[in-house]
Amino acid sequence: MPARALMFQGTGSDVGKSLIVAGLARALALRGLTVRPFKPQNMSNNAAVTVDGGEIGRAQALQARAARVPASVHMNPVLLKPQSEIGAQIVVQGRVYGSAKAAAYQHMKRDLLPFVLDSYERLRREADIVLVEGAGSAAEVNLRENDIANMGFAHAVGVPVVLIGDIDRGGVIASLAGTKAVVASDDAALICGFIVNKFRGDPTLFAAGMERIAQLTGWQALGLVPYFADARLLPAEDAVALDQARPAKSNAKLRIAVPILPHIANFDDFDPLDAEPAVDLVRVRPGTALPGDADLIVLPGSKATIADLRALRAAGFDIDIAAHRRRGGMVLGLCGGYQMLGRTIADPDGIEGPPAAVEGLGLLDVKTLLSDDKRLEAVRGTTSDGVAFSGYEMHIGVTEGPDRARPFAHLADGTAEGAVSPDGRAIGSYIHGLFADDRQRAAWLARFAAGTPNIAYDTIVEHTLDALAAHLAAHLDVDRLLTLAR
Repeated sequence: MPARALMFQGTGSDVGKSLIVAGLARALALRGLTVRPFKPQNMSNNAAVTVDGGEIGRAQALQARAARVPASVHMNPVLLKPQSEIGAQIVVQGRVYGSAKAAAYQHMKRDLLPFVLDSYERLRREADIVLVEGAGSAAEVNLRENDIANMGFAHAVGVPVVLIGDIDRGGVIASLAGTKAVVASDDAALICGFIVNKFRGDPTLFAAGMERIAQLTGWQALGLVPYFADARLLPAEDAVALDQARPAKSNAKLRIAVPILPHIANFDDFDPLDAEPAVDLVRVRPGTALPGDADLIVLPGSKATIADLRALRAAGFDIDIAAHRRRGGMVLGLCGGYQMLGRTIADPDGIEGPPAAVEGLGLLDVKTLLSDDKRLEAVRGTTSDGVAFSGYEMHIGVTEGPDRARPFAHLADGTAEGAVSPDGRAIGSYIHGLFADDRQRAAWLARFAAGTPNIAYDTIVEHTLDALAAHLAAHLDVDRLLTLAR
């Protein structure tokens, strides 16, 4: 029998849809149910490689982990990855489908709906319940035509909807009641209840607010969820998380600076470092200099490497990096950051933007040629210092040059990976997820005499998912949610 399903939409972006689906996925899995997360359309440059050889949004990979099942391309059949002038890359069922600017994409959505429905039906056949996550706001009526992310999908499959509002940003009564006012009546009829998320303080003070929302909308109240502070310990998908305040670390021994560029990708690479008490991870936006006392500068991945390299220079970060190197500092480039460290980057076919060839930072004697072949693969191996690792590759382009004779690592099949400068102080690698491996993180801390890791990262993520599940079970009517699913 096909699974039941329930869809969670929001009054806006970043209201907590992804987190609530993840927490419920773990809570229901703990009850013995077979759960599958599903997001018809996502927009993010933070992606994950799946066991079936494709890529999906990072949030759906976390939700799969919460449900205790392998991540599949069918959990996020349409992934939009914003690039520079060419708009967004469109990934369909894990593979690159094409690129389009926003206006053109609106006309493509009807062609993508069959892929979305196919993926959804595949998941329904293997689960007891499918938890569906919407995208952005349910009230974006200007995008309702051909919609595949919110109400358009809900209507196509007849799934009931729970609407989530965020009280932390203010105006939650108006945002929930306003959604009822602006959406079409047949869309509003699909909404069976609402959740108010991220509440701080005494919940009795908002009891009247919950009642008023129910009166204004006709929807049942399904829960008032207190703010879950430990969400910061879970891999984030939206770049808005990069600006969130973090606890001060008075005893940090290692300072790592990460320039935040416009098309940053896979920034969850740094979450395990940020969780280490010994590491002060400084995220630096343009307009602020990279700190002169940093021990290590890490250039992150990028969805538009040439455009981000230009942004790096415009911000003066290249000057800061050069000064850091003169002081004897180390620089690590991951994926797009690796490409930036080389002598040149060429994109003759305009894969990531207008065709161009630019000079890199010149810290590694390598050159990169971008092409439309994309490598998506889970990898494992050993770095040049003899430390084992597991991670994944997700990139286009081939990087070659003399410094490749000093590889950063060797993959399990013997393939040389990455490059190291003659003095060992500039390193480039295509491997994502390095720092999530406790063995690698320990080696990097030891390199800077910063002690040993104080955390087991996978254990932290698992404990946080369990805590999130318990948090939601205490404040949501989970039995009622199961009853509403159909």
